[in-house]
Amino acid sequence: MVEQSFFVTPVAAFRDNYIWVIHDDQHAAVVDPGDAAPVEAFLAREKLELTAILATHHHADHVGGVAELNARRGVAVYGPRNENIPTVTQPLGEGDEIAIDALKLRFAVLDIPGHTAGHIAYHGHGMVFCGDTLFACGCGRLFEGTPAQMLDSLAKLAALPDETRVYCGHEYTLANIRFARAVEAQSSPLKQREIIETAKRERGEPTLPSSIGLERRTNPFLRYREPAVIDAVSVETGQELRDPVETFAALREWKNRF
Repeated sequence: MVEQSFFVTPVAAFRDNYIWVIHDDQHAAVVDPGDAAPVEAFLAREKLELTAILATHHHADHVGGVAELNARRGVAVYGPRNENIPTVTQPLGEGDEIAIDALKLRFAVLDIPGHTAGHIAYHGHGMVFCGDTLFACGCGRLFEGTPAQMLDSLAKLAALPDETRVYCGHEYTLANIRFARAVEAQSSPLKQREIIETAKRERGEPTLPSSIGLERRTNPFLRYREPAVIDAVSVETGQELRDPVETFAALREWKNRF
């Protein structure tokens, strides 16, 4: 087994965003830098050279700091081909791969539309950086895509190996767990997760990364085919739901109101 030669550090931004910094003791790549200032502070403190910027989607809280970070560095800026992000120099879509040689990193690109129309994820080295599509115990709102698109995108992520570490864009975990408990009140894995994640937040620690296996066991938006989830959504809507897309759409709408 090859020893991991890099670290992934969350840099907090705004109220609940995480900017992920992948780095060794010399070089760094940043994922979804919505704000340049905390990234610049981290790079200066750790004496790191920025070598690449990765964006998952066009929302300002994920790309708002790209131009400032890149102004004096001229590094590659990777981002979704199907979204309008003027700062992107390397547009990407599913099937593409990127190499960040300074960190010996290789990522495959996945198209995961739903939250936005051209949202992408970066998968490699046992990690997936999935922006605002899959959250810990939740999923993103459907601002530009359809329920069917989001369902397919989440299924694509859920098909990754269970041990895959999930790096998403926000610290929403405890709120998402409260909703998940409303959906699957008797779930033992969910009750245990609530205890663990609550303790992390009380210690001032992030709840991320999650893992695909943990999400498959506890995330209602990956469990929309489970009888308990179908029953709970049917009771909430007053309809007997059978179609998976309709069930997923109703579940997402329930979360919107929760």
